[in-house]
Amino acid sequence: MSARTVRFKQVDVFTPVPFKGNPLAVVFEADDLDDAQMQAIARWTNLSETTFLVKPTIPDADYHVRIFTVEGELPFAGHPTIGTAHALLESGYQPRTPGKLFQQCGAGLVELNAQAGGAWAFAAPPARVTPLPTDLYTTLTDALRSDAIDFSASPCGIDNGAPWLVVRVSSAAACLAIKPDAAALKRVVEAVGTHGVAVYGPHDADGPATFEVRCLMVGGNLGTGEDPVTGSANAAIAGLLSTQHRRPGPSYTVRQGTVLGRAGQVSVHYDDAAGKTWVGGSAVTVVDGTFRLP
Repeated sequence: MSARTVRFKQVDVFTPVPFKGNPLAVVFEADDLDDAQMQAIARWTNLSETTFLVKPTIPDADYHVRIFTVEGELPFAGHPTIGTAHALLESGYQPRTPGKLFQQCGAGLVELNAQAGGAWAFAAPPARVTPLPTDLYTTLTDALRSDAIDFSASPCGIDNGAPWLVVRVSSAAACLAIKPDAAALKRVVEAVGTHGVAVYGPHDADGPATFEVRCLMVGGNLGTGEDPVTGSANAAIAGLLSTQHRRPGPSYTVRQGTVLGRAGQVSVHYDDAAGKTWVGGSAVTVVDGTFRLP
């Protein structure tokens, strides 16, 4: 009896250039897979996330995606949203509304809009905001080993389905210079119920982007890891900039992944008329084929 196969793509997200963004595995036709099988595949790909396309159960949804890390399922994540949309469209899917997609996921229905040059942007989902207690400010300073934290922009835990502690520093150079203390950082992020810290700092006016971003993750015996390019964290930063009245303008850009040798490119646009914040970028397919199932 021959083994079953399903379509599979591995895409690089928030970049038009292979190997410069954040990789994502996308498994098509996954309706017959149970949770344990999805989790096993996600552990095997060993990427930050693997997504599984299944039939939607919400009438307005174009598709339904389930998002797994190597440890469990997430209700929402940004680069899997952009990457899955890219893979689905490249496979020949035609949106029911031209230039728009509606993705069903654990967080509900997420809207995506087509952007120039083939990029897509998602509407940032609602988020829960938890300010970092001020008595942990010194601990945060020690954890990031940085005296450049801008505490006038209060660090906050932001949970939009993938929780991050958002911290502003004085400059892009200060962001790039951070070398965190993993144990101390773990104590700080757990205080606001997140799994990592999203640090951002402004570039000079003639710099490569408006902000430099780094997403530092902590947990287990792995110490501190770093995510190459992160849609959920950029959505969190965008929301906090708005809440704290620190928007750099109606639109801005982000560079992320620099210290990892990546060149992630993220765009953010505030649509106040519609009450939406759009977080977008490009994606490119690196692997295209079939996935053999046991």
